[in-house]
Amino acid sequence: RLINSPKLYSTFLLWLLSELFEQLPEVGDPDKPKLVFFFDEAHLLFDDTPSALLQKIEQVVRLIRSKGVGVFFVTQNPRDLPESVLAQLGNRFQHALRAYTPAERKGVRAAADSFRPNPAFDTEEVITTLGVGEALVSTLDTKGAPSVVQHTVVRPPASRLGPAEDAERKKVINESPIAGKYEGIVDRQSAYEILEAKEAKAEKEAERLAKEEEKAAKELAKKKARAKKTRSSRSRRMSPLQKAGNQAARSAAREFTRYILRGILGSMKRR
Repeated sequence: RLINSPKLYSTFLLWLLSELFEQLPEVGDPDKPKLVFFFDEAHLLFDDTPSALLQKIEQVVRLIRSKGVGVFFVTQNPRDLPESVLAQLGNRFQHALRAYTPAERKGVRAAADSFRPNPAFDTEEVITTLGVGEALVSTLDTKGAPSVVQHTVVRPPASRLGPAEDAERKKVINESPIAGKYEGIVDRQSAYEILEAKEAKAEKEAERLAKEEEKAAKELAKKKARAKKTRSSRSRRMSPLQKAGNQAARSAAREFTRYILRGILGSMKRR
C-alpha cells in the first residue's frame, strides 16, 4: 500500500532520513557507511511529488552522508529521477539501456553524458551493448570528485543455494572467535515456563482438594444413610409378640415399684 501511494511514500522517506539525520552522530567521511538504504522502483518516490517536498528530500540526501548513511535509488532509467537528486548521487552503476526510438536515444545520450568520459571507449555506445552482469561504474575518488567511468563485470555472489556440507559447517565453527564456548546445549528454564508450571501445580492441587471434599461429603452421606437404615430396620424387625412382651415387662416394673413404695410408706406410718 505504501509503494502505491507516491506522496505518502516520499513523506515516509523524508521522515525516516530526517530522524536518522537528527539522531545519529557526525562521522565525517567514513570509508564505508554504517547504514545503507536501497529504494527499489525509485521513480515511484517522485511521481507527482510537490516541489517543496522534493527540495527537502534532496537536502536530506545530501547532508546525511556525514552521518554515515548511504542512500541508493534503484530504477531502470536514470531519467526516472529528478535532475536535482541525480546531481547528489556520488556512486553510479549503469546497466544496459536499449534505444529504439528518438526519445530513448536521447535518454541514452543523457545517461552517457552524466559520466566522466573514459578515453578507452565510447560511453554512449557501450551503454547499449552491455550484457548480463556488466555495468558502467563511477564512484567518488579520494578528493570527492567523480572518477572516470569504467566498464566492469559484476562479480557474482560467492554464496551457494542449498545446505552447507558438514566439513564446511565444521570449518566455519572452528574459525569462529567464540568457538568452544557454546557447544554444550543448555535448555534453561524460562520465567514463562516457571510461572506456567506453578499455575499447573495450583490447578492440580485445587482439583485434588475438590475431589477430596466431594469424596468426604459422599462418605458422610453414606454413613447417615446407613444409620437411618439401621434404625428403621430394627423397628421393622420387632414382632407383635416382642412388642406385647416389652409392654408387659414395663407394666410389671411399674406395679413392682408401686408395691415397694407402699410397703416403705406403710412401715413409716406405723412408727
